[in-house]
Amino acid sequence: MNSLDRKRWRDFWHLRGQVVAITLVVASGVAIAIMSLSTLYSLRQTRSLYYQQNRFAEVFAELKRAPESLRRRLAAIPGMGIVETRVVAAASLRIAGCDEPVTGQLIAIPEQRDVWLNRLTVRHGRLVEPDRDDEVVISESFARAHRFSPGDTLTVIINGRQQNLEIVGIALSPEFVYEAKPGSLLPDYKRFGILWLGRKALENAYDMEGAFNNVVATLGSGAVIGSVVDRLDQLLEPYGGQGAYGRAEQLSHRYLSEEFRQLEQMATIYPTIFLGVAAFLLHVVISRLVHTERQQIAILKAFGYQNGVIGLHYFRLVMMIVLVGVACGVAVGVWLGRHLSELYMEYYRFPFLSYTVSPGVVAAVAAVTVLAAALGTVWSVSGAVRLPPAVAMRPAPPAVYRPSWLERLGLQRFFSQPARMVIRHLERQPLRSGLTIIGIAMAGAILMVGSIFQNSIEYLVDVHFGLAHREDLTVAFVEPTASRSLYELQRYPGVIWGEVYRTVPVRLRSRHRQYRTAVMGVRPENELHRLLDRDLQPFQPSPAGIMLTDQLGSILQVKEGDRLTVEALEGRRPVRELTVAGLVKEYVGVSAYMELAALNRFMAEGELVSGVYLRVDEDRLPAVYAALNTMPRVAGTVVQRHAVESFYETMAEQVLIFTFFVTMFAGIIAFGVVYNSARISLAERGRELASLRVLGFSRREISAILLGELAILTLAAIPLGFLAGYGLCFYIISYLQTDLYRIPLVIDGSTYAFSAVMVLLAAGISGLLVRRRLDHLDLIAVLKTRE
Repeated sequence: MNSLDRKRWRDFWHLRGQVVAITLVVASGVAIAIMSLSTLYSLRQTRSLYYQQNRFAEVFAELKRAPESLRRRLAAIPGMGIVETRVVAAASLRIAGCDEPVTGQLIAIPEQRDVWLNRLTVRHGRLVEPDRDDEVVISESFARAHRFSPGDTLTVIINGRQQNLEIVGIALSPEFVYEAKPGSLLPDYKRFGILWLGRKALENAYDMEGAFNNVVATLGSGAVIGSVVDRLDQLLEPYGGQGAYGRAEQLSHRYLSEEFRQLEQMATIYPTIFLGVAAFLLHVVISRLVHTERQQIAILKAFGYQNGVIGLHYFRLVMMIVLVGVACGVAVGVWLGRHLSELYMEYYRFPFLSYTVSPGVVAAVAAVTVLAAALGTVWSVSGAVRLPPAVAMRPAPPAVYRPSWLERLGLQRFFSQPARMVIRHLERQPLRSGLTIIGIAMAGAILMVGSIFQNSIEYLVDVHFGLAHREDLTVAFVEPTASRSLYELQRYPGVIWGEVYRTVPVRLRSRHRQYRTAVMGVRPENELHRLLDRDLQPFQPSPAGIMLTDQLGSILQVKEGDRLTVEALEGRRPVRELTVAGLVKEYVGVSAYMELAALNRFMAEGELVSGVYLRVDEDRLPAVYAALNTMPRVAGTVVQRHAVESFYETMAEQVLIFTFFVTMFAGIIAFGVVYNSARISLAERGRELASLRVLGFSRREISAILLGELAILTLAAIPLGFLAGYGLCFYIISYLQTDLYRIPLVIDGSTYAFSAVMVLLAAGISGLLVRRRLDHLDLIAVLKTRE
């Protein structure tokens, strides 16, 4: 080990406090990157393997009824692979101890299971026997919500007839990784479940012998999804086809893809911010460290060490610190990534987790961190090593000494001598002070980034469920029915008010863009479900034209006054061009709206409705539930407060879990930035402060000089951090918009307060640690000549 190696290890030990702080900062940036990217990679890999192993279909179609003989013509479509016809139906469930409406989706299991698409993964029990009509397999999430197990009995209303079914198995399906009720955006595992029965049992119950009402299929090699879907639509149209679609539009896959896209944005943006702050801190620390060792560099050059050797010495010192941080960050990131992936598994119904940390991801994150540190080191060392030894051995030229701005204003009498010294020092080192302020400000900014989602999600819920959707119950009918159904429901005790609506599945086209959604018809006088403008003020639907949510308008790139092709996917399937009459502000879902009478005219049908919104006396809710359960025309109900609970348990909680880790790492970085600033200031001014002690200054006075400087820099950085934090929050929120929900940018006083308090707390702890070192300054060493 040569002399420079020994010096490097001595420096490493001497700077152990700063080494720990820098290591924490680097490790935090690396950990958030590894955690985010490994979670995203593992979830995508898990989904891909699950789809492949369970033969997840690529084409889907619903229809009214078609003979089984049509299957041969479907299979002959060019590009079509395996075709499977099914019977699918909705049912009401009776569960002991549950007064609220519970619905289920019944799906037939094919008798021939060798080429079964959307194959089930049985978690407990077994599949139903083909010749049994009293057995059922239920989805795992529904079973967990009600604590069902194989051998229990489930009462199901099938086609108006009550039947007791034995639960023989609990399973998962790739078709329902995201298990939401048709027409609903949010899963509600307690009030909606998937049930699989034998094909013959469902055929007999719904008079579908030799017929089907649902198609799933795969694609052949080289098939074009668009042409396959178009041909499938043509064949199914005479049988009440409701529009075929590809896997990209399948409810579960679509929302899962949207959430993965959002997770990808978060996994890209947050690590970039954190690693950027870490790289900036490294640059500041290295620059000031080299500045404090200016004379040592001169001595090394005087003894014959070349510039490259000296630069390599500091590069190795920095790499020691950085590599320790990278190693710790990778270890922590892998550990947290596995736990975060397991948390996401509670929401994504996969039967297994294929957690994998890509070596390429680890190498890329480590390379970015090392490169940032290397560039900072080269930049910092290059200026010092170029100086001749005689020049470098002198102290750096002092800043221009002149009266500070306080003295020029004649305000010096209002400040103590230590306070004036602090102000003079800051004014004479503007670049250094500015870099410190920027570093602390960025720490405060990322703290804001980690805490914005709580307020934003609460605002979203208030707007969507408080201003727009003010009903207590949403009742959906099996089929569109006469509007007089409203009066039947209003007669029930406890029903205060009701309003009708209609939904029609449609495909919207604008030039080469298209989107599959539903048009909702509402009456102008509706007060329970209101349309909101961009200022969140209620407005009435236009009697002519169609209105889109702002997100849908952005997807189709249309604005008010543009023309839009609307193709209905039920009934006579009319196709017409309509004018965009306005844009509706909504944060959840992507829908279109029309005035109810105009929608019924578009469909060339009478005054039909798809359901009813109800305001119900809370004390009478159980009685209303019971009444709805006895109505065969009711396909299902959505309880408002349950929808809010479901939102928090799924969408909101997933975001908050991720941001919890972000906030934790942001706090670590904030402390590392502030503490390093304080320690470097102490290293730079240690001789000066010790000299003041020799001249008679008390410990309190010299502490006030150093810590006062830190306090001023911190207080100056907080407002700048607010501005930077707002910009970062705006940037992040703008990239986290999905079809499922859009998070508004809401930054209130609590977000700013959290950032400021955490920065001040980090400054306070750093100040206490630095004060402890000040109290133990070696005054005798100050009188000695510097090495």
